[in-house]
This record gives sequence, C-alpha cells and structure tokens, in this order.
Amino acid sequence: MNTAIVYYSQHHGNTKKLLDAIVSADTSVTLIDVTEHPDVDLPSFDRIGFASGIYFSSFAKQILSFADAHLPENKDVFYIYTHGAPVGDFLKGIREIAEKKHCRELGRYHCLGFDTFGPFKMV
Repeated sequence: MNTAIVYYSQHHGNTKKLLDAIVSADTSVTLIDVTEHPDVDLPSFDRIGFASGIYFSSFAKQILSFADAHLPENKDVFYIYTHGAPVGDFLKGIREIAEKKHCRELGRYHCLGFDTFGPFKMV
C-alpha cells in the first residue's frame, strides 16, 4: 500500500523526529511537509496520515487547511501527534474534516514531546 504522511513540525521538531524514525523503519512511506508542498496531489496514495504537534489544543492550522482543501474523499486516514498537555480532544478538527470527506480512520498515535510553551517553559 502506498502511504503518505502530511506533516507540520515547528518549535522543537518533535513531530519530525518521530516521522524520521517511521521512515527509517519503512522507506516506502512518503513524508510531505505541508510548508514546502502546499499543493501536493494526494489521490495516488492509498493511506494518508496527518501528523502535527498540538497548538492551542488542536492540530496546526496549516494541516487543517491542507486537509480541508486536498484530502480526497473515501480515503483511509490515520493521525500522529505530539503534545505537551496530557489531556484534550486534540483530534476534533482533523477528524471533522476526514468525516466530512467520508474517510475511514485506521488509527492514531500520540506521545509527549518536549514543550516549552506556557507553564512548560518553567520545567
């Protein structure tokens, strides 16, 4: 199966580090940096992942805008995210976009990332 992961990774690069580990284990995965390829064509991929750090309790707006504009209908999707806060419905926005496009969620993965925003910069 042909898999793409569209990602946005800023600040400390937590999300990109995670994705680099995935690609080192499976070189057939295509990484698409949404800041460098804002108009990539996704229909040729069987599975599409969206990866982001969490910004104000949500996926990055760049990912949400990209998914809304470019995610084809009826695709298999999955989500990867890194976050500092331990709780929250971080997937709400991206899930709503995928559901609107009748996509099927295959799964999700998340982990804590190095965070220096808000109270975490004191730690």
